Amino acid sequence: MKTLEVRSPFGAPVYHEETVTSTMDVSRKLACEGAAHGTVIMADFQEAGRGRGLKRTWEMESEVNLPFTVLLCYPCAEKIPQALTLRAGLAVSLAIEETAPALKNKVKIKWPNDIIINNKKTCGIICEADAAGFAGICNVFVGIGINVMQKEFPPHLQNKATSVFLEAGEIKDRFYLLEKILERLYDELERVNDDWKDRIEQRLYKKGEEVIFIEGGADSKNEIKGRLTGINENGELLIKPEGKQEPKNFITGELKIY
Repeated sequence: MKTLEVRSPFGAPVYHEETVTSTMDVSRKLACEGAAHGTVIMADFQEAGRGRGLKRTWEMESEVNLPFTVLLCYPCAEKIPQALTLRAGLAVSLAIEETAPALKNKVKIKWPNDIIINNKKTCGIICEADAAGFAGICNVFVGIGINVMQKEFPPHLQNKATSVFLEAGEIKDRFYLLEKILERLYDELERVNDDWKDRIEQRLYKKGEEVIFIEGGADSKNEIKGRLTGINENGELLIKPEGKQEPKNFITGELKIY
């Protein structure tokens, strides 16, 4: 494992590996060894990158994309920032637009954990927490996978996935994007940003539109039709079901878009 020459406002190392099972696995190992808050592990390729749900995988080409995990350490679970996954998505969205100006106002946050450009998935985010890690610290693992320079996708993903390069036409290298994401993530989580909810809602995918929502786990078949109205202060999705006057909040589930 080597240290990357990538600036991080967290003041912690940014590590790089060529191939890993997943950056989440390596981050957990680093946490057990007492790694500092903000430590990053980035890889060229993941053999077993995960999506939402145990049966879902995250497919990526080697050496052109950006899979990484940020270790965040808190004294207790109550100190974990609200709506962490969505706020990480906001940081990624802002960094992509800063790195690829052609995509200004085109990068959307799809609740609960995807980044969408032109109706195609560009990034997935998974946040997992350990109740008590090294020395009683609550560790949170923010796993992020971004299609950066990939130019082709397999047939089963061509209508669902895209990359920053394909949508913007050009982009600086993936390490520069990583640096910008860390800057934005630090701003969103370490500084007072009371307007995070409004800023997420400004780029919330399908906000104000009629949607089909799958409530529950990744394999749920419980469909709800209604208008997506926003999120609440806890980051829960708000949908006004057909025939109802008031929106209902949802903790788990996903939008049906494919």
